[in-house]
Order: sequence, then C-alpha cells, then structure tokens
Amino acid sequence: MPIKIQSDLPACSILEHENIFVMTEKRALTQDIRPLKIAIVNLMPTKETTETQLLRLLANTPLQVEISLVRMEAHVSKHTNQNYLNKFYITTSELLNQKFDGMIVTGAPVEQLPFEHVDYWDELCAIMDWARANVFSTLYVCWGAFAGLYHLYNINKFPLDKKMFGVFMNRRLTNAEPLLRGFDDAFPIPQSRHTTVRFEDIMNHAALVLLAASDESGATLIKSKDNREIFMTGHLEYDTDTLLEEYERDKAKQLPIDAPKHYFPNDNPTTPPVSTWRSTAHLFYSNWLNYYVYQETPYNFV
Repeated sequence: MPIKIQSDLPACSILEHENIFVMTEKRALTQDIRPLKIAIVNLMPTKETTETQLLRLLANTPLQVEISLVRMEAHVSKHTNQNYLNKFYITTSELLNQKFDGMIVTGAPVEQLPFEHVDYWDELCAIMDWARANVFSTLYVCWGAFAGLYHLYNINKFPLDKKMFGVFMNRRLTNAEPLLRGFDDAFPIPQSRHTTVRFEDIMNHAALVLLAASDESGATLIKSKDNREIFMTGHLEYDTDTLLEEYERDKAKQLPIDAPKHYFPNDNPTTPPVSTWRSTAHLFYSNWLNYYVYQETPYNFV
C-alpha cells in the first residue's frame, strides 16, 4: 500500500517518477482502511530533500501511511519559503491536539549548540513529552536522537575531536530484536555529526537497550525497553549523493572537513560514490512501521 500525501507536495511527483506508489487524499477516501498516522517533525533546513528521503522509505511497506509534516512555531526558517510551510506543514499546536501511531523527529544542524540554546528547544521538549502519551512509537534521528536521549533520559552528548563523517559498519548486539529482523550481522549506516554519546551511559541506564554499535562511530541504535522510543544516531535515509553534497558544501565554505570515510570507491573522492546502505534503510523503516507501530496500535484511538 502507498503513502498518503498531498497531491501537490513536490515529493509526490519525485516519488511517482521513481515508480513509488503514492496515494492522494481523494483516492484514499475510497478505501475502507484506517491508515497509520505518522507525523514527521522536520527540523532540517533542506525540508523538501528530507521529506522526499523519508517518504521514499515509508512508502516501501504493505501498509497505508498517512503523513503529517510538522514545523516549529518558535523558529523562522531561512531556507524554506513560509508559504510552502503554511501549505504543507502543520504547526506544533495542531500536532499536540491529535494522536499518532508513529512519529519521526529528524536531525538538525544545531548539534554544536547546547540544547537549551536552540531557539525551539522548549517547543521540541513539549512535543517529546506529548509523544509519550499520544504516539505509539517515536523514531529520533541524528541530532533528534541526541535531543531525545538528553531530554527523556538525561543522557548528554559530547563533542568529537572532528566530524564523524562517512559510512560505517555496525554490528548487531542482539539476535531477538524485531527492529533488526532480516539484518545482516554487520550493516552500514551513514554518519554526519560532531557529537556522540558514551557507551557506558547507555549501558548503565535501566530503561535503555543498545541494539547496534560501530567500532568507529560508536553507539548507533538505541531503544527504550518499552519500545516507545527508538534512537538512530546516523542517517539511513540519506541519498547516494548526500554525503558528497555535504563534503563539497563544507569545502566551499573552507571548513575543516575530511573526505567521508568508506564512501567513495577505494576512498577516492574523485570517483562517484555508491550507496551500500539502501537495502538496510528500507528494511529498518519497514521493520519499525510493522513491529513497533502497526502491531502495537489499535484500530480506534482512545
């Protein structure tokens, strides 16, 4: 089954061109199915790109998924037109008056700031608190994961000596985890971040479980023991060229940046990159939707 989105959202035509089945609101009304309601709190400046990346993965499931894009009221976007946001996004106030089967909180380019210095921090905390009672499973990605671990579990982030940048192999730490069902013993995850969390802080927390980790990039996949919160420190949603675009952007700004590791063939940045994580990404999001959202949520919201 497809994802249900507004017919004029730019991601709709992109996904249809890729032969990904999307369903407009008009056609969805003809089906006697309650779709899964998924909210995406999109904190990325490149909103259209992030929308398309996540919708591509959420569409790869037999379930019908209805998407609500969410924007921060306390933040003025410098990269996305306000008319676009008004047309395609709901506000935090609208979000908090509803219930959702699942929610995704994206990363944001603010990780080097203290959490409390982010202009929408209080608003995001209100969303995270609301989600515990009104969302069956929330997936926190990259900075969103660090924000969730900090606010919900008092797990702090720590700065890295230099940017964790590239595609890193991870090992699964459990064989009985539905989220990793079908995964290989080792699997790649793109990373693009300046901070990390400490293994011991995760391992010593009674409410958290470390599901996957990398010798190079550290803790990568964490969940709460009640399955209501999933924390992914990397970017499985990234396109093949995303790390390349970030690399070229930082070089153009004359920022200190090394070529992303394990990304270019033979680590040669003059050769076109290839995706080694696409199948992992589709499996991860399908598992999350199936085992942690669909199978946990009732037909009727209470």
